[in-house]
Amino acid sequence: MKWELLWLGCLLPIMVAGKSVKPMNQEEALDYLIKYGYLQKPLERMTDSFGPEEVTEAVRSFQEASELPISGQLDLRTRERMGKPRCGLEDPFNQKTPKYSLLGRWRKRHLTFRILNWPSTLPIHTARTALHTAFRYWSRVASLSFREVRAGWADIRLSFHGRHNSHCSQSFDGPGKVLAHADIPESGSVHFDESETWTEGTKMGVNLRIIAAHELGHALGLGHSRYPQALMAPVYSGFRPHFQLHPDDVAGIQALYGKRIPPSGEEEEEVEEEGNEVSIVTPGPTPLAAVPDPCSGELDAMMLGPHGKTYAFKGDYVWTVTGSRLGPLFHVATLWKGLPGNLDAAVYSPRTKWIHFFKGNMIWRYMGFKLVPGFPKRLSHVGPNLDAALYWPLNKKVFLFKGSGYWQWDELAVNDFRRYPKPIGKLFTGVPDKPSAALSWQDGKVYFFKGKKYWRLNQQLRVERGFPKDTAQNWMHCVPPTMGSTASASSSKEVST
Repeated sequence: MKWELLWLGCLLPIMVAGKSVKPMNQEEALDYLIKYGYLQKPLERMTDSFGPEEVTEAVRSFQEASELPISGQLDLRTRERMGKPRCGLEDPFNQKTPKYSLLGRWRKRHLTFRILNWPSTLPIHTARTALHTAFRYWSRVASLSFREVRAGWADIRLSFHGRHNSHCSQSFDGPGKVLAHADIPESGSVHFDESETWTEGTKMGVNLRIIAAHELGHALGLGHSRYPQALMAPVYSGFRPHFQLHPDDVAGIQALYGKRIPPSGEEEEEVEEEGNEVSIVTPGPTPLAAVPDPCSGELDAMMLGPHGKTYAFKGDYVWTVTGSRLGPLFHVATLWKGLPGNLDAAVYSPRTKWIHFFKGNMIWRYMGFKLVPGFPKRLSHVGPNLDAALYWPLNKKVFLFKGSGYWQWDELAVNDFRRYPKPIGKLFTGVPDKPSAALSWQDGKVYFFKGKKYWRLNQQLRVERGFPKDTAQNWMHCVPPTMGSTASASSSKEVST
């Protein structure tokens, strides 16, 4: 890449937090923008390099999020900001999100946590108090409760480790850079860099309470905030003795779990018990997400997955479909950890063995039930909010659908999407616009779903005579009302009819 197109200013040493810090050079600045999501190589791009316009826009986005003068140039103040200690997760600011971002949520409100080890720079009782306080920031404003366990499994697990750890795929980089990172729901891992000087009640070192509260925000499902004063801002702003959550932090956590409802007539308090457990703030009851009825409404997605299993998605739930019955309903994140509900599309590729899930402007890639490192990623050239996706075995390509158009995507090649989208009707004859789901099935036919109906296509990709048909009766094996309540669901027609 011709980085001489960027104006980098003079590369003189600068002072950050009282220490002499060498300003980032061109490659370091590029790595920073890529690592934290300002520049991202989308799956469908034609080249691995970035043009000067893309880099300038990424720098402008970083400057806007950091409340710096917006020039698009890597000047001294911009490079100084990039050198500050921060969280290891990506930022969403190149999408110019004006508020909190959500990465997922737990399907329950009462969570356990376990502290696996301790920082060497703090007494254990001081570190425990700091971590408990971090949890209370969230339980005071949202319908959440937390309980420490000191043995066995826990929903959220906090630990300190150095540059490398066998249980963590992300290495740390020494003092003063990436301070900590966390997995999104429902993985539950929160890791702190043990090479930092963790402190409490002083401006020296790195405040454990504030960093822990930030990482717990990620573990509960919050992304980074574009407000520099918010707890969920990516850059560490230092010790704050009278810290309170920013309104953006509160709005984000309440969007996931609702407002806290204190028990009637009771004051919030922390109760510490002798022994194995510590309870922290119990909120009022919150209704669980409704379990969908496979016999009513519209599907979010359908997928012929690994081992020939057919999966149907609706809301936060997924179930399997066979030729004679339905499998039990599971929460989506129970099978695919870290995957949100209310998906836009899902597709499995026998060619690559990858499963791709789409929601909004993001794509998740799984190998079986394990998330591939580096995902989720953003879609840039296809656009957000897809309607459906399917794998077509005849040409071994993935087709993505939105509105009246489609894109053909080769997972293993450079794609030129400048000729897309193309009209759905030009290739898939008789298919309605805006399908809710699609898949190629075991019988060699292609199926599209919309509303309560589905369409079946032959190998020439034309809708067959007699379609559309009722999805609930023919796919979900639901008893039609006219058959009476005593009819057997197993007597309904096979999926392939």
